[in-house]
Amino acid sequence: MTTWELSLLATPEAVPEVRRLLRRYDHDVRLCVTELLTNVIDHVGEGTPATVRVAVLPTGHTRVEVTDPDPRALPLLTGPAGVTDESGRGLALLDALALRWGVEQCGDRKTVWCELAGEPPPDDARAPAAPPSPAVRSGR
Repeated sequence: MTTWELSLLATPEAVPEVRRLLRRYDHDVRLCVTELLTNVIDHVGEGTPATVRVAVLPTGHTRVEVTDPDPRALPLLTGPAGVTDESGRGLALLDALALRWGVEQCGDRKTVWCELAGEPPPDDARAPAAPPSPAVRSGR
């Protein structure tokens, strides 16, 4: 199983940088990572330590995971966002793209994950192509 992993502080500046580091993965993978990381920023707090993982499973599906230290702030799929709403579309988008998704709670943390169909990236996508910028380096 091919796995890409990065620990970081969830900040608005880190989101496009993580997307750049995942450029070898398809659009849906990058979009789901963006939505899950943005949910950490919006619902747990900016600067929260988080871990992003992308794994190509033996089935050929791609699993995206984002782990954060708040097991209580659970994602909730609500009704459709209104035309003028500025938020509320992320989980609906994830739900539409993913084959399945869920939350794993483990004591002092949670992992929100989804599985996507699609072509796996080339083998060299296991690690970032360039070192992450200071925006995505872990503060630990």
